[in-house]
Amino acid sequence: MMPPLALRKGPGPVRRWLYVGLGVATFGLYGMAFVVDRFGQRERAVPSDVLVVLGARVLPGGEPSSALRARVEKAVALYRQGLAPRLLFSGGVGVNPPSEAQVMRELALRLGVPSEACLLEERSHSTEQNARFSSDMLRSLGARRVVVVSDPYHLLRARQYFRLHGFEVATSPAFLSDRNLRTSDRIYWTVREAIALLLHPHVLLAREPS
Repeated sequence: MMPPLALRKGPGPVRRWLYVGLGVATFGLYGMAFVVDRFGQRERAVPSDVLVVLGARVLPGGEPSSALRARVEKAVALYRQGLAPRLLFSGGVGVNPPSEAQVMRELALRLGVPSEACLLEERSHSTEQNARFSSDMLRSLGARRVVVVSDPYHLLRARQYFRLHGFEVATSPAFLSDRNLRTSDRIYWTVREAIALLLHPHVLLAREPS
């Protein structure tokens, strides 16, 4: 026979702490997702030395994905506004060749950007590598401030990685990507970014160089 409700034991201490931990983790994840989303929805581009465009998926046949195209189109618009004299396209070879950087460059050339204004970084396969492999090229140009162009969800983490390499960083969101326009995709990619930041908390501590 089951004891009366008033006499039943509650969850043990281990289970209680498990519930607390899950609650804290859930709150932290969705709190970080909110910060990621709000940060990415704001235009922060200012006059800089270089526009750094981060790569995205290349489709079969070397065609740019929606995200890749949106990032390049936004960077070209900023270039036409005179915000920076050069564009650095950062992204290696993924599932489909050629490199993301090369596909972005070809698209920028078709949009009227002169070839001498385009720089390529073709080794990176992650946001951390985008910043690390681009930093040597940026320093060789004497660059101190950059504008990083990517999907809105990606910008907070990207800014932090470039800050870790000593750059002043402004950000510019490519709003017309499907990943931002479709609600389900926006939620998925934003939560994914929040998890990435929570797993690498040192990245969040990067500050603007003095």
